[in-house]
Amino acid sequence: MQKKIKFSNTAFSSTIAGAPIRRYLPSSLTEAVGPFILLDQAGPFKIANTETRGVGPHPHRGIATLTYAVSGEIEHLDSLGNRALVSSGGVQWMNAGNGIVHDERSKPDGDLTEKEKYAFQFWINLPSKIKTMKPEYIPMQAAQVPVKNMPEGAGLIRVLVGNYQNMTSKVPTYSQQFLYHLALNPGQKFKIDFLAKTEVAAVLPTASAVINAENFSGGKIIVFDEDAGEIEMENRSDTVLDILLFGGEKYTDPIVAQGPFVMNSEEEIALAYEEYTQGKYGEIQYPTNG
Repeated sequence: MQKKIKFSNTAFSSTIAGAPIRRYLPSSLTEAVGPFILLDQAGPFKIANTETRGVGPHPHRGIATLTYAVSGEIEHLDSLGNRALVSSGGVQWMNAGNGIVHDERSKPDGDLTEKEKYAFQFWINLPSKIKTMKPEYIPMQAAQVPVKNMPEGAGLIRVLVGNYQNMTSKVPTYSQQFLYHLALNPGQKFKIDFLAKTEVAAVLPTASAVINAENFSGGKIIVFDEDAGEIEMENRSDTVLDILLFGGEKYTDPIVAQGPFVMNSEEEIALAYEEYTQGKYGEIQYPTNG
């Protein structure tokens, strides 16, 4: 039996730090899919790396952030002293815990050639007890992301979060959750089953697809019900189709979000701001050479 589609929605388009952005979550139709409470797509677009680009240093608390660099390099720095650069296909994951300041940016490389920039950022809500933990950071290069071949040469699955069959991501999880990047070959289909009480969404970042016999255009998020069932995805185009498939068990604690903080009560939000303004999250020590 196929998993029923609850609704689909077109991403909201805007610009952040000069980059074209599509926001899929949250929306007027849902605030979360499993523990996932924000999804932004940056690009794809081409630009020369002539200057440092990013939103600058900013705090987080109560969430894990996951930035997936599909194309291009992204550098992470934070107030715990972590610093790492991931290239195309890599992941920057950070548990903000009880408060951290971080910066994600692309840096100039002296090359005037325009290069493709393409990335996604997810916010993953943390269970209430994890929101009080010390922050943690893990970078993953593309070679560290598990990859599984689909049956009959239909395509590939990159396991960014959670597990798929015998493949498990190194990204820590604090509830049942998953995030897959599917690359479906032209003319191919792929089916995947989900247990009951699993919230699931599919995102079509660049191109159209047929999902459970319905046509959907690019730039859509498709959200399914929580009943057990199968999702069938079909690529009727002549190019590889990218699909992001993600979700998990329903987040049952209250969700109170304000700015970069996601907590379980207004009092916790007030404390998050208070401790940030008091300097308790620390500061990023930028290298003198940039």
